[in-house]
Amino acid sequence: MRKAFIYRIFPNKRALHQLEAALEECRWLYNDTLAFRKKVWEDETRTASYYETKRRIPVLKLSRPALSTVHSQVLQNVTERVDLAFKAYFRRVKAGEKEVGYPRFKGYGRYDSLTFTQSGFKLNDNRLEVSKIGNIKLVLHRPLEGVIKTLTIRRSATAKWYACFSVEVEPKHLPELENEVGIDVGLTTFATLSDGTEIENPRFFRKEEKTLAKVQRKFSKEVKGTPERKFRRKAVARTHERIGFKRSNFSHQHSRKVVNNYGSIFVEDLRLNRMIHNHLLAKSISDAAWSSFFDLMRCKAAEAGRIFIKVNPAYTSQDCSSCGHRQKMPLSERIFNCPSCNLHISRDLNAALNIKALGLQSVGSPLDAPPFTAGE
Repeated sequence: MRKAFIYRIFPNKRALHQLEAALEECRWLYNDTLAFRKKVWEDETRTASYYETKRRIPVLKLSRPALSTVHSQVLQNVTERVDLAFKAYFRRVKAGEKEVGYPRFKGYGRYDSLTFTQSGFKLNDNRLEVSKIGNIKLVLHRPLEGVIKTLTIRRSATAKWYACFSVEVEPKHLPELENEVGIDVGLTTFATLSDGTEIENPRFFRKEEKTLAKVQRKFSKEVKGTPERKFRRKAVARTHERIGFKRSNFSHQHSRKVVNNYGSIFVEDLRLNRMIHNHLLAKSISDAAWSSFFDLMRCKAAEAGRIFIKVNPAYTSQDCSSCGHRQKMPLSERIFNCPSCNLHISRDLNAALNIKALGLQSVGSPLDAPPFTAGE
């Protein structure tokens, strides 16, 4: 299985200059490849293939010698990114989506990563040797495992540099567990487990909202193109970065706890793109980042040998987890009171129990799950 290891790197002045120059050349090649594919379509009504654009690179080097200062695999990856952008565009068009997003040209400073797909780099303890870049200091905060497949050097919005290694590793299965858990996510509490455990909603964005508004106001007042505006822009980026770090750390920690403690994990198969259309809840839903939490849990479960299944969330909040009676449950009602069996339980816990029952049914467990029948 594939796994990513991300490390902070500190390039010296020479390496930093080489990295920034390489990014600029890749940005030029990206825009040139995009323009070529667009022209081919307009003139010949056909789609230029990835291999056709890749074969243009040696010819372009003759007219733009600076391209030769970038590793050949990095340049090939640029044309592959353009190809992937067009494939995603055509997929969205075929699916009939409203916002199809035609691939766009990248402005100055808008190309932020270099990918070495097979070679061109070497890791020696806490030093990273990169072809045509130089020797870069790397903070190896945890040992690198497996066989390295690719290396991506990325520049963040706050001008920090990272090295991301994609490696092939053997899954490390945890000891088998027989217990199961259903997880219901929400806004009052981030997640409620079917055993009654609750994970509080940290609301990272809400807590930083005033700080973000303050730095954004200062940023908007600066004149475009001035050093002051550049400085204020970085302050806005740092605030967003801080929120992202906190949210990522939160999702990693709690997804790890769930995977370590349960053998079978059942969650809701949510359609978040539809949910955020509700403008009253969109900001809170985006702040919760349930999708990231589920994705991390799925990856950790696959490595640990756990069962991870998404179930249809329809009516999980409206059905009684004891008798199956169905009733309407507005979001304002936080307690589920069943008129059929007199069950009095938290709305979120009731939904978590239903999710667990549906998950067990999907794997064919002989659990005496309640029948899901519509009530009056």
